[in-house]
Amino acid sequence: MDKNIYKRNELLAQKVIKGLRSRNMTGYYAADREEALKIALSLIPSGGTVAMGGAMSAHEIGLVAAVKTDRYRFIDRDAVSDKRAAMLAAYDADVFLSSVNAMTEDGVLVNIDGNANRVSAIAQGPKKVIFIVGMNKVCSDTDAAMKRARGVAAPVNAQRFGLDTPCSRTGACMDCKSPDTICCQFLITRFSRHPGRIHVILVNDTLGF
Repeated sequence: MDKNIYKRNELLAQKVIKGLRSRNMTGYYAADREEALKIALSLIPSGGTVAMGGAMSAHEIGLVAAVKTDRYRFIDRDAVSDKRAAMLAAYDADVFLSSVNAMTEDGVLVNIDGNANRVSAIAQGPKKVIFIVGMNKVCSDTDAAMKRARGVAAPVNAQRFGLDTPCSRTGACMDCKSPDTICCQFLITRFSRHPGRIHVILVNDTLGF
């Protein structure tokens, strides 16, 4: 990463953290993936139940591999036949891991979901939610964040899952009503009424989509 971009991200992260604090959420700055992993693990109690939604960023920093060890009780929905039961169990987890599709410079989180298991768990249920967020996902305001979520994250994820949607074929949001659409539920998290529940680790790197 160019040193000027790295410095810009470092400074911008402090603004985002201040914004999160004003919204009753906790922000952290990680200079790299290794530091992000260290911070995340410090927030997860030994023996705690850990669940997650789709979060490539958590995979990329090594967090998913770390919580699959004997130190934690990981709810792995991909390893069981009854995925609904695994998703429902996630609501009672000690920790839920996620990322964001986009967020604003003043701390608003934007997420889009197809099945809604991820956004519903972010909104309510798990005792603690830990977001792993690359600085590439920070946008100027809510409108820009929504455009990123729909115009960048959604098409890439539709392609990744092999879905038959217009955005998968064109790379651009078509505001479709395709049976395969993943733009079913939109969650904007602008404030947390529960102190200590939402934690956002900002990583000075490009992570996720």
